[in-house]
Formats: sequence, C-alpha cells, structure tokens
Amino acid sequence: MKVIALKFENYRNLKNDIIEPCEGVNIIYGDNAQGKTNLLEALWMFCGGHSFRSSKDNEAVRWDEDFARLEMRFFGQEREQTAKILFEGNKKSVEINGVEKKSAASLIEKYCAVVFSPEHLNLIKRGPSERRRFIDSAICREKLKNAVILSKFNRVLNQRNSLLKDIYKRPSLEDTLSIWDEHLIKNGALLIKNRMEYVKMLSERAALYHDGISKNSEELKIRYISSANIENTDSTEEIENKLRNKFCENRVNDIRTGFTNYGPHRDDIEILINDKNAKSFASQGQQRSAVLSLKLAEADVLREKMNENPVILLDDVLSELDSKRQDFLLNELTGSQVFITCCEKSNKEQLREGKIFHLKNGEIF
Repeated sequence: MKVIALKFENYRNLKNDIIEPCEGVNIIYGDNAQGKTNLLEALWMFCGGHSFRSSKDNEAVRWDEDFARLEMRFFGQEREQTAKILFEGNKKSVEINGVEKKSAASLIEKYCAVVFSPEHLNLIKRGPSERRRFIDSAICREKLKNAVILSKFNRVLNQRNSLLKDIYKRPSLEDTLSIWDEHLIKNGALLIKNRMEYVKMLSERAALYHDGISKNSEELKIRYISSANIENTDSTEEIENKLRNKFCENRVNDIRTGFTNYGPHRDDIEILINDKNAKSFASQGQQRSAVLSLKLAEADVLREKMNENPVILLDDVLSELDSKRQDFLLNELTGSQVFITCCEKSNKEQLREGKIFHLKNGEIF
C-alpha cells in the first residue's frame, strides 16, 4: 500500500495543494499548530471516513468555506486506484475509482493505514474502555464482517440493559430476558474470539518491536483479561457456554443494577513492561515506546490479514524518546510507507533516506 499523491481543498487550515510522498519515510516538520496533524488526519480519513481525533465531519471544512475535498491516488491490491471524500456541512460522500459509494465504510479493505498520535497514550494511561476500543477498531478494519458483529453486540447490549431497568419496575418482563441473552451470547462469543486471536498475534509482534525500540533492554507483554474467565484456548462454543453460565449466575444482580455486569464490554487488555503494569510503573518514554510497539504490531497483523503493507502514520512520535529509539523509527522501519511529524528541525537530520516536507501556516514547502 503506497500513497502516490494526496490533494486537499479547503481542508481545515491546509492551503489547497498536492503532496507527493516517497515510498519510504516521509518527515513533515514545523512548529505547533501549523497543520501537521491535519495532514496525517487527511491520510487517515481514507481508512473509513473517520478522524482519529473523534472530531465532527463539519470541522474538516475550513471555517470560511462551504465544503472540503480530499483526493488520493494510491497503489493497493496490485493496481493504482483513486478515492475522493467530499465534506459538505454534516454530510460526507465517497467515490472510489470513479464510482460513488453509499458510505465511507466502502473504503475499508481498499486502503489501509495505522496511526499513532499522542492521544493513543491513553491506551496505557486510562481505563479498559480505551484498550477495548483500540482492539475493536483494529479488528473492524481487518474485515467488514467484524464491524457488523461489534455493531450487533452493542445494539443487543443496549436493548438488554434497557430491559433490565424495566424488569426492576415490572418483574413480569423477566421471562423475555433469555431471548436477548442468546443474541448477546452468540455475538459476544464471536467478538471475544476475534479479540483474543488478535491480541495473541499482536502480543508476539509487539514484543519484537519493543525489543528493537528499547535495544533489548525491556520486555513487553500483552494479555487479554476476560470478565467471564474465558481462556485463549476456548472454542467459540466453549465461550458461549461460559457467557451463558455467567449471565445465569448474575441475573439477579443484573436486574438489581440495571446493567449487564459481565461480557466482552467489561473485558480488558493488560500491558506489562518487564512484568510490571505499564500504567503504574512505566516512565513517559517507556509508555510511549510500548504504545508505539503496539501500533507497529498492529501494522504487521494488518499486513498479514490483508496481504498489504499498511501506510504508517506517526504524529509527534519522537518527543520523549532518546536518540536510539528515534533512530529505530526513522531508519529501521522497512517495507511500509511511513509519515512522521515532528517539531524540531534537528529530528529530520537523523533520517538517512527519505523525503522531508516543511509545513508552515498550512502550506507545504
């Protein structure tokens, strides 16, 4: 997967222009608030039409304009392709290879990328929901059907929780609970199985990347923690049975609290550095290295699943890393096209081979 050219028009603070990156490492440097993250966000948008910053679609349009447009030429699936995204108010339209699509989800499985931004440090700093969201986002970009499973699970979970609240007031409704249980169990088991398989693949690859980034001074481990005592070796049928038993055991408590207390929505991913919890014991630099290792491992898994080298987008990645860790990112990531943003001009001088862009007031030099 290679970006050949990206054209942007009225997109955030970026001046209307075209960027033509190289196939290797591309550095975009400049002061803060010049548009570096906006440029990476534009590249990421083609993964499915959503920002990694959770912003609204209308925020993509420059404040004094009525629309914004992104156009990309890229090489993927063994051929050159094109994609366009048009933002008009709260509406968004997508075109792939000249054909208009019903939704931006059509971009999934056409173009693939992995992004790191400082916000991803919340994978370690915050609670389980951040880590679940990271895993779910990754498996959904592998296959569209995984996104369907997740959507069904969340929808049924909300319906079951609503019913639990109603049962507390109207006990006669309890007889209908088993219907929702079975739907939740079926989709929940598939979701957990997908997550566990993904975490296993991610853990193996992240450990290798962390060895390289830390120069073999640290060991990184990642484990899936199930609220229903589900093991990595369990089959989908065994996961279903464990969820079913857990729901039965906790039905009274679920009704009392008005909430489903066990299931994939309560699971977590544990991140350890040298067998210690990274949130409690790791330094800022170690935490950043661990998250970077996770994102690079994500790229490896995506490469294996899609038979494509994903584009790697690294936003403000070099700060708080020592020179050896910076050198690994700049000069030892091979096979994928890489985009790295940084503030310091000196960072770019470490790059042995690649292309350098200076971004100032939204304009590329």
